[in-house]
Amino acid sequence: MAGRRFIVEADGGSRGNPGPAGYGAVVRDGDTGQIVAEAAEFIGHATNNVAEYKGLIAGLRAAHELDPDAAIDVRMDSKLVVEQMSGRWKIKHPDMQPLAAEARTVYPRSQVSYTWIPRERNKDADRLANEAMDAGKAGRQWEPKARTRPAPAAVPVEEELPAPTAPKTGWALPADLGTPTTFVLLRHGETALTPEKRFSGSGGGDPELSDRGQWQAARVAEALVARGTIQAVVSSPMRRARQTAEAVAARLGLEVRIEEGLRELDFGDWEGLTFAEVQERYPDDLAAWLGSAKAKPTGSNESFASLSHRVGVARDKLIARFPGKTVLAVSHVSPIKTLVRLALGAPPDSMYRMELSAASLCAVQYYSDGNASLRLLNDTSHLR
Repeated sequence: MAGRRFIVEADGGSRGNPGPAGYGAVVRDGDTGQIVAEAAEFIGHATNNVAEYKGLIAGLRAAHELDPDAAIDVRMDSKLVVEQMSGRWKIKHPDMQPLAAEARTVYPRSQVSYTWIPRERNKDADRLANEAMDAGKAGRQWEPKARTRPAPAAVPVEEELPAPTAPKTGWALPADLGTPTTFVLLRHGETALTPEKRFSGSGGGDPELSDRGQWQAARVAEALVARGTIQAVVSSPMRRARQTAEAVAARLGLEVRIEEGLRELDFGDWEGLTFAEVQERYPDDLAAWLGSAKAKPTGSNESFASLSHRVGVARDKLIARFPGKTVLAVSHVSPIKTLVRLALGAPPDSMYRMELSAASLCAVQYYSDGNASLRLLNDTSHLR
């Protein structure tokens, strides 16, 4: 049976560009023009273009939830997004590239067309984007209103979550800017390589947790269950991180979402070696790596500078996905130290001055004005 036809209208805005931002999207029945789904969200500190792309993604997802076989006519007043998604303009900005790629994963290209429309013909999406920004300014998330709630058969794809509230206990503190998004950063438990302090990144093997690592994962799970503040769990795709995340999520009754941007740095030819062995075999490369964020381990295509970009994109995606919530992010030494460094606004070499033990916890809070606050670093009290 042929799929239906939907019209997706999407918009996004930023009060400051960059500044407090939000998006809105509506899905219309292609035959009647009736709105059958809508989505809106305050996404924190972002640019107009980022907000517009996020509105597009939300609209496509809402339509996909209704009918994955539908033909989609996207209509937006953003010439940039329409031309880039149509393939006529190149996507050069690094913030736009992953968002465009994400939008293309929702439907096959053959099912989606893009049309530019004047702003006055995009009023519903624009209204929702402004409602989302107003909600964010008031310290809450947008919720659908009775006048626009679709019929029961047309369920919006965006989860209708209650307005975020401060956790019962834990890391969150009251703030004038509303409830912050809190990342509880958990380094995975030990593997066989951990006690020997061997380089273990994403370019070599994918070791699993050792017996002690499994014990550590169980202990941190107990501690987080007792704290009672975690609302979502995300993980690096690497096995040691996934095993740790799954142990915690099982106790919390939550699912694990995989975030590719949280994987460890690729250490190239250094994988499996100790620092002393690398120093002996690759002294010049090691000295360059320690002296510049743009230098790469021998045989690797990834530097700390490129890692910082990758982790920053993942951070922004998660903040937008879980605004005002407390999220457990299970990752590795380099990505976690990078998130801490970025939160502090510290230089790249500050990472060499941080200790991060296996199965340790850090916590960073992100506010709607773009500021961040480090709340915890290398806590291992749950392992004693």
